[in-house]
Amino acid sequence: MITLKSAREIDVMARAGRIVAGTLALMREIVRPGLTTEDLDRAAEEFIRSHEGATPSFKGLYGFPKTLCTSIDVEIVHGIPSSRRVLDEGSIVSVDVGAQLEGLHADSATTIGVGRIPPETERLLAVTQACLVAGIAEARVGNHVGDIGHAVQQVAEEAGYGVVRELVGHGIGTRFHEEPQVPNYGSPKRGPRLLEGMTLAIEPMITIGNPATKTLADKWTVVTADGSLSAHFEHTVAITADGPRILTAA
Repeated sequence: MITLKSAREIDVMARAGRIVAGTLALMREIVRPGLTTEDLDRAAEEFIRSHEGATPSFKGLYGFPKTLCTSIDVEIVHGIPSSRRVLDEGSIVSVDVGAQLEGLHADSATTIGVGRIPPETERLLAVTQACLVAGIAEARVGNHVGDIGHAVQQVAEEAGYGVVRELVGHGIGTRFHEEPQVPNYGSPKRGPRLLEGMTLAIEPMITIGNPATKTLADKWTVVTADGSLSAHFEHTVAITADGPRILTAA
């Protein structure tokens, strides 16, 4: 069931979203070669908990053990932070994080270059960000979920990239994953109609190669089946009468 949020609930989610945005800003500041993904996780949890009443959304969610999902290079999502995962020059790391405040969640992700990254990797990040911008622009009252996915898909495929289909965005609010699902592909005017008060996590996951996926033995980390690079960007967005409101903006 799709739940509509009140203006007060959306404002609380925006407060949680500012904490999430601050966490990702901290990650962009500290990511460097030689750091471990456990280092990132520790810093993120400390930052979130430094805000009164805020807790990490991911830690314990479905049994996930950490505050962040940290996914390197061919890993698309759900990488588990570890002291054994060292960031190398030229890699990229997707950092996905959520925070809960007063029983409401916000969720966002960014993909960060480690040191200097190759031009083709820079292009993947730029296109994936453009996919997110295009999807958010369609998050308007009267449109449909399919309009969001179609916009993302067009940008990605025009650039020659693949759109991951096994993983999708989602509604978010009192529960971290709510209806509706928000695929990054689709047809205009298809799927649930967007109504004022809906809150969605829109999250393009784009690959340089084939978008087929597989899950590693840890049962969490999802990677590209062909070993190609993947990028992931995400915002939590509220559908309002005045257009999309990004709740996880800095």
